Amino acid sequence: MAPRLQLEKAAWRWAETVRPEEVSQEHIETAYRIWLEPCIRGVCRRNCKGNPNCLVGIGEHIWLGEIDENSFHNIDDPNCERRKKNSFVGLTNLGATCYVNTFLQVWFLNLELRQALYLCPSTCTDYMMGDGIQEEKDYEPQTICEHLQYLFALLQNSNRRYIDPSGFVKALGLDTGQQQDAQEFSKLFMSLLEDTLSKQKNPDVRNIVQQQFCGEYAYVTVCNQCGRESKLLSKFYELELNIQGHKQLTDCISEFLKEEKLEGDNRYFCENCQSKQNATRKIRLLSLPCTLNLQLMRFVFDRQTGHKKKLNTYIGFSEILDMEPYVEHKGGSYVYELSAVLIHRGVSAYSGHYIAHVKDPQSGEWYKFNDEDIEKMEGKKLQLGIEEDLAEPSKSQTRKPKCGKGTHCSRNAYMLVYRLQTQERPSTTIQVPAFLQELVDRDNSKFEEWCVEMAEMRKQSVDKGKAKHEEVKELYQRLPAGAEPYEFVSLEWLQKWLDESTPTKPIDNHACLCSHDKLHPDKISIMKRISEYAADIFYSRYGGGPRLTVKALCKECVVERCRVLRLKNQLNEDYKTVNNLLKATVKSDGFWVGKSSLRSWRQLALEQLDEQDGDADQSNGKMNGNTLNKDESKEERKEDEEELNFNEDILCPHGELCISENERRLVSKEAWSKLQQYFPKAPEFPSSRECCSQCKILEREGEENEALHKMIANEQKTSLPNLFQDKNRPCLSDWPEETDVLYIVSQFFVEEWRKFVRKPTRCSPVSSVGNSALLCPHGGLMFTFASMTKEDSKLIALIWPSEWQMIQKLFVVDHVIKITRTEGGDADPSETQYTSEPKLCPECREGLLCQQQRDLREYTQATIYVHKVVDNKKVMKDSAPELNVSSSETEEDKEEAKLDGEKDPDFNQSNGGTKRQKISHQNYIAYQKQVIRRSMRHRKVRGEKALLVSANQTLKELKIQIMHAFSVAPFDQNLSIDGKILSDDCATLGTLGVIPESVILLKADEPIADYAAMDDVMQVCMPEEGFKGTGLLGH
Repeated sequence: MAPRLQLEKAAWRWAETVRPEEVSQEHIETAYRIWLEPCIRGVCRRNCKGNPNCLVGIGEHIWLGEIDENSFHNIDDPNCERRKKNSFVGLTNLGATCYVNTFLQVWFLNLELRQALYLCPSTCTDYMMGDGIQEEKDYEPQTICEHLQYLFALLQNSNRRYIDPSGFVKALGLDTGQQQDAQEFSKLFMSLLEDTLSKQKNPDVRNIVQQQFCGEYAYVTVCNQCGRESKLLSKFYELELNIQGHKQLTDCISEFLKEEKLEGDNRYFCENCQSKQNATRKIRLLSLPCTLNLQLMRFVFDRQTGHKKKLNTYIGFSEILDMEPYVEHKGGSYVYELSAVLIHRGVSAYSGHYIAHVKDPQSGEWYKFNDEDIEKMEGKKLQLGIEEDLAEPSKSQTRKPKCGKGTHCSRNAYMLVYRLQTQERPSTTIQVPAFLQELVDRDNSKFEEWCVEMAEMRKQSVDKGKAKHEEVKELYQRLPAGAEPYEFVSLEWLQKWLDESTPTKPIDNHACLCSHDKLHPDKISIMKRISEYAADIFYSRYGGGPRLTVKALCKECVVERCRVLRLKNQLNEDYKTVNNLLKATVKSDGFWVGKSSLRSWRQLALEQLDEQDGDADQSNGKMNGNTLNKDESKEERKEDEEELNFNEDILCPHGELCISENERRLVSKEAWSKLQQYFPKAPEFPSSRECCSQCKILEREGEENEALHKMIANEQKTSLPNLFQDKNRPCLSDWPEETDVLYIVSQFFVEEWRKFVRKPTRCSPVSSVGNSALLCPHGGLMFTFASMTKEDSKLIALIWPSEWQMIQKLFVVDHVIKITRTEGGDADPSETQYTSEPKLCPECREGLLCQQQRDLREYTQATIYVHKVVDNKKVMKDSAPELNVSSSETEEDKEEAKLDGEKDPDFNQSNGGTKRQKISHQNYIAYQKQVIRRSMRHRKVRGEKALLVSANQTLKELKIQIMHAFSVAPFDQNLSIDGKILSDDCATLGTLGVIPESVILLKADEPIADYAAMDDVMQVCMPEEGFKGTGLLGH
């Protein structure tokens, strides 16, 4: 099929030879493209929007192809949630609880711990009723032991692929959205569990934590003088091994047990010698537990940043660990085998993911536990502790060292769990107690019911989809109309009807109607012609309207379009004709036309004729209110056309002929007749039409007012020459000797008056002095004598007594403000005193100053400057790129626009056309900012950097900015402003007195060596609180 534009031209080609009054039904059907050939599937690759009979490529391929049952539903196979045979059960990650899940899996695979917890008595007996469990309510464990019992029972015998540990996490009071220190969690939970089990009567239960995890070592101090040994016994549940500077686990253990010398200031007080002596101190391992937990200290405190960081160094470890060389008492069984490796993926201490590699104690096979997903670790070479790092390119990773058989290397392992080696593997399966098994069976029953329900929903969706598939397939075959009765439906609606992902809405044809409530011929490109049979089914099933039958073909629109197209073709000839007619001089019996309209009438006519073509383009938009972006440009174009409509340029504001003859021209009747064909709605003004009478009156009044204003301005300028020229002005700081009294007016009044005197025809006269702006609501003066000589001097203008007499004659004075000088007084005759009338209002003056200070502390974006000092000398340091650093140009450097009295909110028009200043004390601060143009620019010096800050920003956030600008970690920053130390990191800059243009001094304790080491600082937005407020610290 031909492109849409070619179809458009072909549909209206007949208009070149047919006049509007000769349009027939055949022409109308041609314009609506009723008899275009329909497209054939396979030949037409996509839908032809210019052909209403093309029903190919509208989404029918989904229904005509092979049936895919999965396309009829969005329900996953419930069997995917079922536990696989001979596999373990996973745990749901509740947000950031992967660290909890890894330890739960490790503890679950400790068979002795699991067996002891199963022997723990439970309050579940209160939940039991008769021979079974109450069906009407769910079981809720009451203690930590009961939560672990129930979790372990589900992990052992659940049919689910993974279970939800939210009850356990909630009982501990953990924040599911915040990742915590896994090592700290392990310590605290073991302590909580040991404390909870200590109340049990069964010794196998009461002592299980000590039997499995508790060992003993001694801190031994030996005096070098007398040889006396001092021992301090201590229990341990894990050994915390430093990994910095080491490559092998055995080296870390050796350093842990290394002998330490106590010398100098660190000497030991020997009770035998009764004095401080040199000594040695070391740790001796006295006994080791069945399960040996080795904590690799990957997360360490970084003094330079003040936060934790992760050590991503490789540590080698073996599957078999002989601890006999490290214990004090030889001869026992101290050979351990690796049972679990806990891993942290990620380069930062504040983000990442926790997983675990754990060995099944019964089969000896290794499994990877990653929250819900559990994977058996198979392959020729087992790689324990190896996981791909998160958010770190592979190129930046350190090369992995080579490992021999039975040994492994890991840069992410943070805890190694070793089990005491035994001759035989445990073969007996631990039995779940009956009451727990009944709870598990009930949960499994719920799961099976859910699986059946999901499977039934899938089946219903598939059956429903198949039925609709056959129905749509059959109805689509009946869509083509052919020669039978037909109707029009929008292409968009048909596409949505064939789109199974969206519900079908009622048919809405209102957007394609013309002004005669029929089908607009320009909308035919987005409509489709379908059979009346299919339309009846659509409207009966989905409703909507109006129905567009053969009677909806609009003859009026076709005739109008025909006229427009013919005019468009005729435009070039008419343009030449009108130009020739305009050359002739017309003396009478003509028509007035605007000169601007005559210059652009061809362009206006072309745009007007192209408007329907533009509407046709718009018809390619969506039918249900979502039009293309061209609508916006169309509206803008219409607004421009409203300003440039033909012959409206000679309309006055009253809708009559304008009085200015320079803007219009007289044209002949023949020329006007031609123009009127293109602009039938243009305003018509015969040569006999009189100009607007109202405009004549206003013009006459305007001329009189201009003359009056010039006379007033000349009189005022003559009366106050020095005030106008700003010459011979008095000054408070250098009081003139010839007078003891000076009067005060607002500087704003003076500037407005000067503006009027300079341009009396453009500005309105100033009739009032408006001194109320300088007074408070109580009538008191807002300025002190000292402030009027300094910062407030640009708000006021001083007036000589002779000038004041003239001002009182020329203007309305609302309040008289004057300053009087008196020589001497009762206390000191030689002292000169200055008094004001009215007197100063102390309360309002203080309130004004407080408001000014408050404004300085409530900024949203301002520039401050930071100096780095060393030995009280300012130096430059450019070792790191600057972030959030502004240029030396600030907003205050930019020149403020001059005041415009006509737009000023403090001035309003009075009845006489003059401006009177509003009496409003609340507007004083805004007034002050308008009048004064004060340079606040701070001159930067070498070694200084500018930062953009806000008043509600905390000091800690400022330190982060300074860290990027100067490479000084927040922990090492000492900040001060005007001699005041800034130390409260949680305080805002506004409360600390940091205002715009402030200069803060920075003194660093020491430079940072590694700029990249500060990345972890940016991960921390709030102070770290650890497990504060959780159940782990409440025992």
